[in-house]
Amino acid sequence: MSIRSDVAPSTLPVEFFEEGVQVEYLDGRTTLYRGVPRKAEETLTAAPGKEVHVLVTDPDGTEGVMMYVNDRKTHDDILESTGVGRIVLDGGEAEEIFPGVTVATPDGMRCRIQADLDVARGRVFVFVEDDWGEESYELVAAE
Repeated sequence: MSIRSDVAPSTLPVEFFEEGVQVEYLDGRTTLYRGVPRKAEETLTAAPGKEVHVLVTDPDGTEGVMMYVNDRKTHDDILESTGVGRIVLDGGEAEEIFPGVTVATPDGMRCRIQADLDVARGRVFVFVEDDWGEESYELVAAE
């Protein structure tokens, strides 16, 4: 099995806390994306070299679907056992990963996430990480 294949996600329980957004995996483990997500209007572009995770929740925010974008480290079996999905894009590619949510790699290095919130019909979060820190964002409608 290739470590670079796309993996379909499963629906996972989600909880919101003062200190961040928690996702419970199928295997019972949880992860907390720390910090109150900063608002980004409909589009977010992550810097090169960052790990990007996209979480789309139901309108109530009680469950959601998580996708890793261009993750080349996590083995397929681990993703499948946790319920996290993965999309691998080449430079210049774009794909709708959920209705109303598109990820792209316009220059092959940066990851751009766009959301049409009327179509997504839930909340869209983007978590951007590297060895030095993590950032949390929620894509919101333009004012």
